Amino acid sequence: MEKDNFLINWTFPELETPERSKSWYVWATLISIVLLFVAVMTGNFLFGLLIILMAIVLFAHHHKDMEELEFGITDEGLQIDDKFFDFRDFRHFWIIYEPPVVKNLYFEFKSSTRPRITIPLKDINPVKVRKILLEYLEEDLSRETEPLSESLGRRLKI
Repeated sequence: MEKDNFLINWTFPELETPERSKSWYVWATLISIVLLFVAVMTGNFLFGLLIILMAIVLFAHHHKDMEELEFGITDEGLQIDDKFFDFRDFRHFWIIYEPPVVKNLYFEFKSSTRPRITIPLKDINPVKVRKILLEYLEEDLSRETEPLSESLGRRLKI
């Protein structure tokens, strides 16, 4: 889709990489070793495997170069890089704007099998985005805080 068709557009990093201190890595390593020890002592090898996989994912995520994704709102739907989502696929949207910590735009699909989409607003005016989206989607005003999974992930820096 051409940029001329966007009502508004901006770029954001594929994944946010939290700033982690050396002490975070020390604590994460110690907790992982303790959990692995517990898994071996209780014979719960699946739990041990999950701990190892999580460590691998965090390590790989930390060393990956994040690319910038382009997000745009058109009069027909949402464009995220080369993927297009029709407005008919969404139940509603909401915005959590609590700078400098949380500045996100959320979309929930009608299908419960599809995960919500989170778009960082960065320095985009949330009032302008809201005004555009209200022409096409219903806003969920009952959502006043960021989802628990994202809040925990941000606080634990994972």
